[in-house]
Amino acid sequence: MSGPATVLNLANWKLTLPTGQEGEPEEIHPPALLSFSGDWFRLNDTGDGVVFTAPAGGVTTSGSSYPRAELRELDGGELASWSNRTGTHTMQLREAITRLPEVKPHVVAAQIHDAENDVLMVRLEDTHLFVEYADGEGEFTLDDDYQLGTPYDLRITAQDGRVQVAYNGEVKGDVALAGEGWYFKAGTYTQSNPERGDAPDAAGEVVIYALDVTHTP
Repeated sequence: MSGPATVLNLANWKLTLPTGQEGEPEEIHPPALLSFSGDWFRLNDTGDGVVFTAPAGGVTTSGSSYPRAELRELDGGELASWSNRTGTHTMQLREAITRLPEVKPHVVAAQIHDAENDVLMVRLEDTHLFVEYADGEGEFTLDDDYQLGTPYDLRITAQDGRVQVAYNGEVKGDVALAGEGWYFKAGTYTQSNPERGDAPDAAGEVVIYALDVTHTP
């Protein structure tokens, strides 16, 4: 049976779903993830992408009020944790954002995170696709008129105490950010909930067509 694992190599990822008990969402780890498919994580109709859907009324983690259907990087089955002060750490993905909540149309589609907070986020707000960093104090635009469903190529490179982001092959930002305990995330992190006025079934949705992470010493 074909499923998400036929498109993406999921051996070094775990999946957090918008289901489960409040504060303790369901997680799917390898090897179970390699054959998993469901309402919030499934192959698209054309069989060339994986659809991540997170409804505004979904279960959230204890540290967030927003739901997610999102992959978190692993390293040999353990939680990945690295520093961009040494080595080169790169995530490349091809994805499309296909759906936004109606009232607060905001979605995060890729991240670098650390043990406590996000380091850098790729966000869509209405039609503004941009990178937010430094706890929202810094940002730069990837596309100021993004149209839902348009695939794009993203490359995030963290090295030498900096993070560079390229969009469709063009470097859009190169910022001084350094830290440790970092890891990559990709999928749908819907930035709304019913308290923001959205219906419980209003959702963010991202389709990932290709995903690759490399680390070099």
